[in-house]
Amino acid sequence: MHTVDQEYVSATLTVAVPAERVFAVLGDPTAHAAIDGTGWVRKAADPEPLTEVGQVFRMEMYHPNHPNGDYQVANKVQVLDPARAIGWLTGQEKDDGHLEFGGWFWRDDLAPLGPSETEITLTYDWSAVPQFIREYLRFPPFGPEHLTNSLRHLAELLR
Repeated sequence: MHTVDQEYVSATLTVAVPAERVFAVLGDPTAHAAIDGTGWVRKAADPEPLTEVGQVFRMEMYHPNHPNGDYQVANKVQVLDPARAIGWLTGQEKDDGHLEFGGWFWRDDLAPLGPSETEITLTYDWSAVPQFIREYLRFPPFGPEHLTNSLRHLAELLR
């Protein structure tokens, strides 16, 4: 199941796995390429587990419409509530080391449905993207099926 709103898209899936285990996989950047439903995420440049709000982790990416094809994003953890929610802003690191975020946000919310079942809601929110970015980037940059694909990939990893 997925829903689309003017400023966000989300998808939900229930898995027969405890929320703690789901959270551990989502908090492992090395698993993100296998989870990604777009095929754009290649590998974690920063493989350390996500452990605190404010932590920055970088991912190696590829998109055929990106000027360089291969590129890197910097993600800043905004939500880290073990076994409940995890989320980050995505942006880039400038040549001077300054981090710049475009206003889009990824979030996974976990709802335990008992000791061994979890409902996962994945949300991509672009409500904070400024107009000047919206003039050259389309939001969302993928169809809602990519979130459903991500959740299915996550479920496969959890098996």
